[in-house]
Amino acid sequence: MALRLPKVGGAYVQFEDELGSMAAVIGASYAGVKSMTATSGPGLSLMQENIGLAVMTEAPCVIVDVMRGSPSTGQPTKAAQGDVMQCRWGSHGDYEIIALVPASVQEMFDLTIEAFNLSERYRVPTMVMADEVIGHVRERLVIPDPNNITIMNRKKPDRPPGEYLPFQPGEDLVPPMACFGEGYHFHATGLTHDERGYPDMSIETQEKLVRRLCEKIRRNANKIIRLDKLFVDDAEILVVAFGSPARSAASAVATARSEGIKAGLLRLITIWPFPTEELEELSKQLKSAIVLEMNYGQLVREVERAVKPTPVSFLPKLGEEPHRPEEVLSAIRRCKG
Repeated sequence: MALRLPKVGGAYVQFEDELGSMAAVIGASYAGVKSMTATSGPGLSLMQENIGLAVMTEAPCVIVDVMRGSPSTGQPTKAAQGDVMQCRWGSHGDYEIIALVPASVQEMFDLTIEAFNLSERYRVPTMVMADEVIGHVRERLVIPDPNNITIMNRKKPDRPPGEYLPFQPGEDLVPPMACFGEGYHFHATGLTHDERGYPDMSIETQEKLVRRLCEKIRRNANKIIRLDKLFVDDAEILVVAFGSPARSAASAVATARSEGIKAGLLRLITIWPFPTEELEELSKQLKSAIVLEMNYGQLVREVERAVKPTPVSFLPKLGEEPHRPEEVLSAIRRCKG
């Protein structure tokens, strides 16, 4: 598949495939440009090696993935949510990324801006994971005044080129980033490297580097994670959903409340890092949880781990339209008994 990516000045450049696209995104990031690419599941698979390179070189970038039926070519025009584990674990090794899941056209706009800000703040690939329904739905979009949009830029070196160590972190574990053409000469490699960027195959350097790449996200998870809560404060039955299924879930939960059922909705806006602590706390008041996914069981495993021993019901959808409100409501009623 040939891909066209925007270039500075509004022109476009065409690449032969997703591997080339992701490589160009990393190069553009190191040249000082806020860069992104967009794809669907098979393309995301092809990008994984270079996503790992972006993690290792700490290149801020954004990947938009509109999830469709799978595996393989699957159902190119049908909705699914089958890439949530691929986006987290698709590249080899230990690392952390950030992934946001929009549930509306407005959030596609807003969360793409948020994704750029997070990628710049933490120097990490950040993904916007939309299901096909959100990718194709037509809705009202309000584009705010540019002066009211928060824009975050990467931290820059505060020392001269001769004293700059490109991978020496600050207190937040994120190194300042000089870009090509700014007078700083440094080495960036996918190999295990020291703070100078030079390859170093020692056990000590590998452990120090990998721990930092993970901890810069894990330690800041409470600043990154975003959730939307509906009737959660006293909920005994919690519906956990993201993307388009969460829209049906909101309707079902509201109906359940009108019937006297203490149901609530936790809509995940951030899936990675996963809100484990939030779910652990909520589980203390729950009698049961229901997870909606347009796949055969991916994020439900994270929910089960977080709310254990609370019973978890799973409502999968495969090759179909998103969950209907009445389907979710029936599941809520079954949990009530």
